[in-house]
Amino acid sequence: MPNTPVTTWSLEQTAPTDLLPAQAPQGDVRVVRAEVPSPEFSRFLYTAVGGDIRWIDLLGWTYAQWQEHLERPGVETWVAYERDTPAGYVELVPQDDGVVEIEHFGLLPAFRGRRIGGHLLSYGVARAWDLADRWPGLTDTKRVWLHTCSLDGEHAMDNYLRRGFKLFDTQVAEQPQVAAPGPWPGAYPV
Repeated sequence: MPNTPVTTWSLEQTAPTDLLPAQAPQGDVRVVRAEVPSPEFSRFLYTAVGGDIRWIDLLGWTYAQWQEHLERPGVETWVAYERDTPAGYVELVPQDDGVVEIEHFGLLPAFRGRRIGGHLLSYGVARAWDLADRWPGLTDTKRVWLHTCSLDGEHAMDNYLRRGFKLFDTQVAEQPQVAAPGPWPGAYPV
């Protein structure tokens, strides 16, 4: 398969006051922490959100790898629900020295374009800033960061910038073209 250039942007906030929250969407939308580490649920969210935008890095993870990742102190998964249906998620992963990465964030395709993403991102970033309050032993958050790329959803970068993130790095690399795997093999056309 041929290669394609992929641009990756890294963005950050360095103070809680950097967050510019979005308005809550209309209707029955709530964000809830998944408090029980569940490889099945996390893999479902990963494939359902990223299946059409080529999230493939974790598809080969074993159950044990998912479990180990989710049981690390401070790792949190916050799920947006619309009318009690999972609509998307944000995953927080603490790193050294008070840094928290938003490792995964996105919406299932059916929920995009309905103002849920800005609300979910705002909520997730706020939870990144107060992560140490829920996890004794973690250093207070000093920086929240994430990365997005040219393969992600068309509104991703704009959402990050509107929530107060600032660009700190841009890289371009050739990557093999891959078909969108969907939430299960063959769910989306090439």
